[in-house]
Amino acid sequence: MCGMLLAFWPGALPAQTVAEHVARGDSLHAALEPRPALEHYRAAVALDSTAVEALWKCARSAIDVAKQLGTAERGRRDSLYQVARDYAERVTRLDSTEAEGYFMLAQALGRLSRTRGGRERVEFGREIYAAAATTLDLDSTHDGAHHVLGAWHAEVMRLGGLMRFFAENLLGGDYMDRASWDSSVAHLKRSVRLRPEYLFHRLELARVYVDLERYEDARAQLDTMLALAPTSDAMDPRYQEQAQRLLDEIAGRDARRQPPAPLRRVGPSTGAAPSAADFGTAVPHHPESHPSVFAHRPGSLEASSGAVVWSPHPAPVRLGAPPRPL
Repeated sequence: MCGMLLAFWPGALPAQTVAEHVARGDSLHAALEPRPALEHYRAAVALDSTAVEALWKCARSAIDVAKQLGTAERGRRDSLYQVARDYAERVTRLDSTEAEGYFMLAQALGRLSRTRGGRERVEFGREIYAAAATTLDLDSTHDGAHHVLGAWHAEVMRLGGLMRFFAENLLGGDYMDRASWDSSVAHLKRSVRLRPEYLFHRLELARVYVDLERYEDARAQLDTMLALAPTSDAMDPRYQEQAQRLLDEIAGRDARRQPPAPLRRVGPSTGAAPSAADFGTAVPHHPESHPSVFAHRPGSLEASSGAVVWSPHPAPVRLGAPPRPL
């Protein structure tokens, strides 16, 4: 599998040591060029199959390449995620104290799980949580692991009560009962504090704030995202596009949430309920028949096409039909 995927990026690499290949891969990774970086990390592994650092960096670059591929290249994308998973599992077997191995495993499984369904996805969720939690046991300041756990909590909470009940009781997802929105926010805020320049942390946190209808908090994260340079990840330009779309969505929700115009009062401002005289002798007064309209509302009413509106301007009003007693 690894050899087949390496053929996607042709070109023989000059003879170098493991350390030299890893250093060159690091330079390319920093330049947001994951494909050639992956070549160098793989070359390092070819020279030393137990090189833990080269192995987990192979997993990282494979994920970075895969996440840029769309659904049209789903097969190739999922193959790369599986390759990343294999590399990460090799790291955990070689060195159980290397936090990056567990983190890369959590990342690969998280992205691979999106193409799965049913029991397999539930089982992936269990492994994702375990891998991310182990990462934090080994390194409590790992921003990526906090992000994964924050996203995990949010994904479980988004399932809704019925779906969670089904997963917990029929698919073996009993671990899901530990999920909460508070934990999601806490982990994602921690990831942002640890690495504030990383756009994806802020985007994930903003999505959770939108779920919680904390729109001002979401705006703050999204506005910061758009102000930052897109240099933290190869996906940054796309993340900023998503941030702008989410801001537009929030603006649309705000527009729909605007309160209706206040009712206008008409007639004498005496503080008393409207009388029949305010409407003309043809309109009988039946306040007891419509307490929700008349009770404790001074002035008189203006009605048009069935709508009731209060106006501050005293004026005679034509009504369609008198209210009928109940």
